[in-house]
Amino acid sequence: VDAFQAWCGPCKTAVDLFRKIRNEIGSDLLHFAVAEVDSVDALAKYRGKSEPVFLFYAEGELVATVRGLNAPLLQKTILEQL
Repeated sequence: VDAFQAWCGPCKTAVDLFRKIRNEIGSDLLHFAVAEVDSVDALAKYRGKSEPVFLFYAEGELVATVRGLNAPLLQKTILEQL
């Protein structure tokens, strides 16, 4: 989940990265979503940040968080979680 604030919008670069990874591994386990933290009470702790936050869930549980657009770390985290 790309957790973003309305004033900065979702991270378009991350969408391209996730598409590339999904095409390479061909996994139906990888799903990408965006959530505006200002309108989701459960994400209130991510408000007021000027960097994107990527939340990784498995079976409904938060399993990893990556702050900032660090493509190598995002890719590593995705592969580890899959």
